[in-house]
Amino acid sequence: MKTLSKEKICKNYINNEWVASESQETIESFDPARKGTVVGYVQDSTTSDLDKAIQSAHLAKKTWRKIGQAERGQFLYKVANLLEGKLDEIAETMTREMGKTLPESKGETSRGIAILRYYAGEGMRKEGDVIPSSDKDALMFTKRAPLGVVGVITPWNFPAAIPIWKIAPALVYGNTVVFKPATEAAVTAAKIVECFAEAGLPGGVLNFITGSGSVIGQALIDHPLLNAVTFTGSEAVGEGVAKAATERGIKFQLEMGGKNPVIITKDADIARAVEGVISGAFRSTGQKCTATSRVIVESSIYDAFVKKLVEETENITVGNGLIEGVWMGPCASERQFNTVREYIELGKREGAALITGGETITGEEYEKEFYVRPAIFGGVKPDMKIAQEEIFGPVIALLRVNDLEEAIKVANDTRYGLSASIYTSNISAVLEFIDEIDAGLVRINAESAGVELQAPFGGKKASSSGAREQGQAAKEFYTAIKTIFIKG
Repeated sequence: MKTLSKEKICKNYINNEWVASESQETIESFDPARKGTVVGYVQDSTTSDLDKAIQSAHLAKKTWRKIGQAERGQFLYKVANLLEGKLDEIAETMTREMGKTLPESKGETSRGIAILRYYAGEGMRKEGDVIPSSDKDALMFTKRAPLGVVGVITPWNFPAAIPIWKIAPALVYGNTVVFKPATEAAVTAAKIVECFAEAGLPGGVLNFITGSGSVIGQALIDHPLLNAVTFTGSEAVGEGVAKAATERGIKFQLEMGGKNPVIITKDADIARAVEGVISGAFRSTGQKCTATSRVIVESSIYDAFVKKLVEETENITVGNGLIEGVWMGPCASERQFNTVREYIELGKREGAALITGGETITGEEYEKEFYVRPAIFGGVKPDMKIAQEEIFGPVIALLRVNDLEEAIKVANDTRYGLSASIYTSNISAVLEFIDEIDAGLVRINAESAGVELQAPFGGKKASSSGAREQGQAAKEFYTAIKTIFIKG
């Protein structure tokens, strides 16, 4: 931590003012493609800073609710237009801060714009239903009421899309927000918040604060004026969020990752399956909660599939995501890089065969950075840790099975249940997979890593709290139903 001139610092945004932390200290955010290069500095905030942010949101919630849903939607349209005008700037910052390639960063930012416009449209959609009453002289209907102050805690891997798909519905449904991003991607997050600030939201409606998760994140959840919290991140932290929220009796929403399987049946189109597996496993350097992690292949086509998979994987170009033609960037941080390397060594010790990749890339261009070649392990057993634990990196575990029944059993043999995919030309296999797979997102002849903004998103088992994000499902979390009975 350092104290630096204010010109180099991203400040907190509280009650429509950009302010420094009371600590007067900052945290560096580094470029994973150029070790030691600082992208920016964010506030190392205190609990006193957080209290100001929550107090601000609390005081603003009544005014924001009374503005009305239609006008709240108009604010989101303004934010979307501002974000669109800064798309290239935000995408470049994202690539520099967390490593994904520039085309991926532009795609994510564009998705954020689309999410804003989708929820802006909610401003003109219904917020309740008329229900027949047993009393013919009475009117009975439902109305959606906001929860109040919502805490938004987000990870580093999607620093634009995930915050926006939480903040946009929270705001349009009448809540005020305190937003705490992952420090590793907080410079990008600050640029997103700038768009909300420029859109002219009333004071206190959206507040932005950075700092340690153990300090600011925990204090946010524990604050008596917080009415709900939505969290995306690790399972360990998510369990703590759930415990604290439950003890306080506030609403919570968790998305905590996965160990996502793809099944390749004997009648699958191998070329298509390989393309989907590579994209699902290695895009964003495997740093997606829906990334393909386990590939379960029927024995009769196992060798042919693996041969093609290895050939295509070895053609992947790895490097700085700002360079045109680079397909996969570095791990997002030194910590994540070390985690990936540890799992690769663990896979070897467990007896799996490292078929290709897994080595740290060296040489002048890569010196001291966090680059690792995409890794494929064969001979993996279902009980191995590389087949059970989330790695969050470019590592595939290949498992050989005899038939579809065994494949589904192996696919379900994990504590997670976020996303799952199957490649097959057999309609009976498709129907069986849909019914039997334990996952919240089920995809057929498509990669496991794919989420559409207008559809509910969330997992089963340890992947999710059950509350769905995105689409119309978001309304169920961010609002409470009031039933009104009127008799003249």
